[in-house]
Amino acid sequence: MKTISQGGVITADLHGKNTYQAGVTVDALLRRAGNGTYRLRLIHGYHGGTAIRDFLRDTYSHHPRVLRITVSPDGGTTELILREY
Repeated sequence: MKTISQGGVITADLHGKNTYQAGVTVDALLRRAGNGTYRLRLIHGYHGGTAIRDFLRDTYSHHPRVLRITVSPDGGTTELILREY
């Protein structure tokens, strides 16, 4: 997994993961995210189906650290908003 932290945004590439692996990765990122982290940008793609996108929305929409969830217009990236800028 490739992660990049820049300006309060942690970006993680979830390509090639199943929903269980994606969940383990996102849980670890949420634990690691400090007060300076505003959002988790999760790149999962959209050509291989919507399982990870749907999983992220269903699983983390009620997580106590997540204010809201946004999906990119092309459907390939999901952002978990932890706090506003």
